[in-house]
Amino acid sequence: MIRYALKCARGHRFESWFQSASAYDRLADAGHVACSVCGGGEVAKDLMSPSVSPEARTPARPLSQPTNPAEQALAELRRKIETDSTYVGDRFADEARRMHEGELPRRQIHGEARLGEAKKLLEDGIPVLPLPFLSRRSTQ
Repeated sequence: MIRYALKCARGHRFESWFQSASAYDRLADAGHVACSVCGGGEVAKDLMSPSVSPEARTPARPLSQPTNPAEQALAELRRKIETDSTYVGDRFADEARRMHEGELPRRQIHGEARLGEAKKLLEDGIPVLPLPFLSRRSTQ
């Protein structure tokens, strides 16, 4: 694992971990590295100093802990959605359509849909929106 200091075109600085230097290069070349503050895709490595001694480091924090207000807000949004809605997985488009048409009782749901399915729902007047994170269930 390697940690890089990164900076986006808007000047936001943040850090991220990668499996290796070549893994970072592959992800960056494919456009899969984005700013953790604004979501911008123009991200480059920033100047960083190496960790010199374990005694000089601050206590490690779990990587799952938010480090700035934007990450904290995103974590709270995720918690609220996962608490207040039902995960329906890849049945999302079908469930949303059936609720809209009155075949199922209305309730809050979240899950996965292909881009074409989501566009069709919107074209048909069924309100959906993408979440700014992947479901924990789809990443396990």
